[in-house]
Amino acid sequence: MTAKRILVLGVGNILLGDEGTGVRVIEKLEDEYQFPENVVLYDGGTVGLRLLDPISEADFVVVIDIVRGGSAPGTIYRIPEEDLPKKIPYKSSLHELNLVETLIYSEELGNKPDAVVIGVEPGDWTSWSTELTEPVRSSMEGIVSAVLEEVKRAGGSWRKRQRPLQTWRVV
Repeated sequence: MTAKRILVLGVGNILLGDEGTGVRVIEKLEDEYQFPENVVLYDGGTVGLRLLDPISEADFVVVIDIVRGGSAPGTIYRIPEEDLPKKIPYKSSLHELNLVETLIYSEELGNKPDAVVIGVEPGDWTSWSTELTEPVRSSMEGIVSAVLEEVKRAGGSWRKRQRPLQTWRVV
């Protein structure tokens, strides 16, 4: 039996503060954890339907994004696939509507993976900034833990790096 193909997909625009949370979580996972070949970390940015290929190639997708659910900034949400159309409100971003559409299109193409969204309530997602707000920054460990739990639930594994990777980031 082959291992389930797990895609961990962070989406968002890193130039709009908390809107970039999904991408920042992917960066943190890449820096601090090692995953086997069946677990792929993917910075989806705001590319929307261009994510069709990586999503269609997966058996299980964990999406990391902001979710405006009306709670305090930094609140972490777990939204199962069956609740996506009902629970994620329109937020005027390039990627939000395309996520549900992409899952639908992947089914039309013959492989619709199971999916879950790990979201966080944003503080500021409209101002030009490359920094996360304090409530979201304080929630990062909780978001990472929630993502790792979904990877485990899907049959994946990971291990903590002995030392985080030394990477250069242009900010």
